Amino acid sequence: MQKKAAQAAVVALLAHGAVQGAPLATGSSPDGSITVSVELDSDGRANYSISRKGKLLIAPSKLGFILTDSYDMVRGFKFDSAENKPTVDEKWEQPWGERRFVRNHYNDLIVRFRQPTYLKRAMNVRFRIFDNGVGFRYEIPEQENLKTMNIADEVTEFSIASPGTAWWITGGEWNRYEQIYQKTPIDAVSTAHTPITMRLDDGTHLSFHEAALVDYSAFWFKRAEKQTFRTTLSPSSKGPRVTRETPFATPWRAIRIGDSAASLVENDLELNLNEPNKLGDVSWFRPQKYVGIWWGMISGKWSWAEGPNHGATTERTKEHIDFAAKHGFGGVLVEGWNKGWNGEWFGHGDEFSFTEAVSDFDLKVVTDYARKKGVKLIGHHETGGNIDVYEAQLEDAMKLYGELGVDIVKTGYVADAGGIIAPGDTPGEVRKEWHDGQRQVQHHLKVVETAAKYKVAVNPHEPVKDTGLRRTYPNWVAREGARGMEYNAWGQFANGPEHEPTLVYTRMLSGPMDFTPGVLSLSSPTGNALASTRAKQLGLYLAIYSPIQMAADFIENLANYPKELDFISKVPADWAESKLIAGEVGEYAIFARKDRNSASWYTGGVNDATARMVDLDLSFLEPGKSYRATIYKDGPDATYLTEARHNIAYETKTVKAGDKLQVWLAPGGGFAARLELVK
Repeated sequence: MQKKAAQAAVVALLAHGAVQGAPLATGSSPDGSITVSVELDSDGRANYSISRKGKLLIAPSKLGFILTDSYDMVRGFKFDSAENKPTVDEKWEQPWGERRFVRNHYNDLIVRFRQPTYLKRAMNVRFRIFDNGVGFRYEIPEQENLKTMNIADEVTEFSIASPGTAWWITGGEWNRYEQIYQKTPIDAVSTAHTPITMRLDDGTHLSFHEAALVDYSAFWFKRAEKQTFRTTLSPSSKGPRVTRETPFATPWRAIRIGDSAASLVENDLELNLNEPNKLGDVSWFRPQKYVGIWWGMISGKWSWAEGPNHGATTERTKEHIDFAAKHGFGGVLVEGWNKGWNGEWFGHGDEFSFTEAVSDFDLKVVTDYARKKGVKLIGHHETGGNIDVYEAQLEDAMKLYGELGVDIVKTGYVADAGGIIAPGDTPGEVRKEWHDGQRQVQHHLKVVETAAKYKVAVNPHEPVKDTGLRRTYPNWVAREGARGMEYNAWGQFANGPEHEPTLVYTRMLSGPMDFTPGVLSLSSPTGNALASTRAKQLGLYLAIYSPIQMAADFIENLANYPKELDFISKVPADWAESKLIAGEVGEYAIFARKDRNSASWYTGGVNDATARMVDLDLSFLEPGKSYRATIYKDGPDATYLTEARHNIAYETKTVKAGDKLQVWLAPGGGFAARLELVK
């Protein structure tokens, strides 16, 4: 009895940090591989650390806030209490997505701190520990001495314990997230947008991001010293980067952890850190492919503005609707249909109307025509970054689309970073905000909630980054938020061959992207060539996921490639399962995805500038069944560097589970295959 009592006393001392160097609280993943420890240093600063398989992964890293109007919530903390919640193991269903069912399996640890000498303030930190990652957030309780929290910045740190390589884009630059990714040592990162991906020298793969970004500024990943990084919040015109009334919870700081590139890709951490669907039945949204009046303006052949080269005419839209109906596309995007495009609109947007069409475009005639053809118009709201003008019209604009059966809208915020024009505090006053600051985060959710009232899905360009909110608001179906296909119209090899195989392991970890693949002609009207083979254009439909996938080329160009068009028309935009079956960060990525509505599988992906032969394991197929594989692959001498980029080969063969499919990937190449069950 005395021995048991002594052991109990030691446990109690450990729990209260009375033993020198002992953690105040610990929590582990369900399989025990990941452990989070929380402690206070001699100055009363809260720290956390993460170990995996007994090896330190995140060294002690600070927690807390810097405030604009009071003592900082950084030092002088005392441990209050800690609680380990029972294990959660559940499965939930996505209405659409990369996979139909998601497992949510974690242990929960909440640690409570107080500042007895600093206004007796309280701060709780909740850790959610999965077998493949960790999420944590601050939960600020209601309290007498902290009614309103004006946050200058966070002190949340990530101190990476081992050296390695990082893939990242610079945070706070003029062109937002639309950058080419850098590959550097971890300690060469300056300030990065998230997700930022790392591969440690021992092979451990990490991705740092955030989840459930609601009514808060996005964070940038800023190096403090060596391999210690600190969150820095996107700025605000009002001084405090975030202002919140207590009680509230911050977004989750999310770390995906695994042994391979696939362990990052096949990971639903951010989705699981979001709340369940708040909208209920969203079956009115239909995952689909679309064509559009877009590439012509991007490449300079047509104009958004009215005049002799105006792209969005009634007759041209009808031609696109006819093409979509003939080839099985669900929608037609039309940009430049509304008033406000004449003159200077970039970063201004003062003249935009979201309900009035220009003279050579009849919105009702077009939507009626589309309905008869079994096609939907995809709406477009470009704001020029002026949310003051847009929010004033938002309700009427979404109501109009709802009445006309326009159930998807692409929004746009074309302005340099920090150039969002937001309503001020008094009538007529405006403020300049960042694309990922608190005010714009509030704006995007307002758009999504308003659109949902009228059964409209939203696809923002120049957006705030995706943080898994599509789980909570499944009408938020895609975003841009990276350097997309459009850059290929503006320069020779503008997106290098490694761009897409890097996106898979960086930007795509956050959620669906409207990348706009399918430029089968491999060039713009101005003659700029893509760093792509034709087979790679098909592979993009497997590598870059979105429930709305564009065939971006001119419809007459698409018609010139009937075999490739047949593949695009049949490849799904909604999946039952998705697996990364081969790939490395920044080099290549090959997926296998199962159609949600049939027994067919599709496989394919994209390559960088290095030719390689890959042997693909087809064990994902149903055992004992045969499949007819229709394969689109790079021709023997294909390369993105010459006109041989157009060389493509076709093959049909029968395969089954356990077979190996050998595929050669050209420089800048890729491949795609449709595997149909043989009945």
